[in-house]
Amino acid sequence: MPEPTDTVTTAGKARVSYRALAILAVVAVCVYLLDQVSKFLVIENLTEGVTVDVIGEFLRFTFVRNPGAAFSIGTGSTWIFAILASAVAVFILVFARRIRSLAWAGLFGLLLGGNLGNLTDRLLREPGFGTGHVIDFIQVYLFPAIFNIADIAIVSSMGLFIILTIRGVQLDGTRAVRDKKHDDAVEPVDPA
Repeated sequence: MPEPTDTVTTAGKARVSYRALAILAVVAVCVYLLDQVSKFLVIENLTEGVTVDVIGEFLRFTFVRNPGAAFSIGTGSTWIFAILASAVAVFILVFARRIRSLAWAGLFGLLLGGNLGNLTDRLLREPGFGTGHVIDFIQVYLFPAIFNIADIAIVSSMGLFIILTIRGVQLDGTRAVRDKKHDDAVEPVDPA
């Protein structure tokens, strides 16, 4: 008896993994909510520019409004970052149907949730639509930038991207097989 599957195949269309889509959506929503709730709490409970020790000097909260990208780069181009973030979100939503690997779904969920968290700030926060400043507050000892939960999710997705790429994990969950001529350490793959 065949096992139940969460994918659907139709004539001429690629399979859709509902499990992968669910993972992507759940991760994205969780990241987005954590980011927005943490920013709300920061705005309500911290004074802008004042540092609060959380774990000594190792972890501090410093409430800042960032008009640029990472390390406050491009402070005069906030609207460009809003357009780019919107394009990334649309790309992920369109591309999501092709993902069948749960690891890749998690990666894209982290990226989408983090991206939408910072995009929400750029669209809805002062000084205005498309030019809003991102709320940053996490400061780690010896790290030169102050960041937020969305930034952590985006950087984590890039780390996961590197790991999956190095391990040869494809979007459909299969692993790429290296050519025997180029890597003597790889064992032959049984075609059965």
